[in-house]
Amino acid sequence: MNCVRSIFISDIHLGTPACQAAALLDFLKAYDSEYLFLVGDIVDLWAIRRRGVYWSSDQNTVVQKILKRARHEVKVVFIPGNHDEALREHIGTSFGNIRVERDHLHIAGDGRRYLLIHGDEFDQVTKYHRWLAVLGDNAYAMVVRLNRWLSWGRRALKMPGYWSLSGYAKHKVKKAVSFIFDFENSVLRHARERGVDGVICGHIHSAVIRDHGGIAYINCGDWVDSCTAILEHVDGRMELLRWGLQTAIAAPSTSVATTYRGLLA
Repeated sequence: MNCVRSIFISDIHLGTPACQAAALLDFLKAYDSEYLFLVGDIVDLWAIRRRGVYWSSDQNTVVQKILKRARHEVKVVFIPGNHDEALREHIGTSFGNIRVERDHLHIAGDGRRYLLIHGDEFDQVTKYHRWLAVLGDNAYAMVVRLNRWLSWGRRALKMPGYWSLSGYAKHKVKKAVSFIFDFENSVLRHARERGVDGVICGHIHSAVIRDHGGIAYINCGDWVDSCTAILEHVDGRMELLRWGLQTAIAAPSTSVATTYRGLLA
């Protein structure tokens, strides 16, 4: 097992068939850490409330593995996102040794200070246009369902690799409207106001590590389309890890997954 100082993951969307729980389990088996940060949208309560819960054995094992780490001296911090915003009512409390916080200041191994937030408060669609958020939620669900059929077909034809239609679509849409909703710049502006060296967030399912005038912008990505995590090494170095989808894709069901990104994602 590889040991790192910290692991940052976000946007798992447990409770939906789009959640790549098997890939996440493989990742957690390969990496251990002193700190584990859950940067929002871990459980998709939006989908559960509207379409009912989808809960596989792999998703259950993910929860059990996180709880086990919290019991064995791994410091686990959970920052709820917009999809699990109901849990923001419990900010400042702990359950199963997991601390729930609105945001968190993390001091890296090299002394750099990182502000951890989910980021939905900087998404203008989510914040001010709830009806558009719901519309985007349902439209994206349709794309995810189609993507499951395409993935199954690729496997049946023995086509190598994994190609995400939903990931491709969200990338194109994000580029088209980035001039209207500049999520990244808004997050960086907030980081400057807080006087930190960097910000680590999620929400838009677009993993990246980028420097902006001495301030690091780090996005964890997701475990729906890209399967990405941020690793902090002992010396404070941050690394973006893209985990390959190594498990076979089952024939798709009629269930519709809900993983809203809004126009930004």
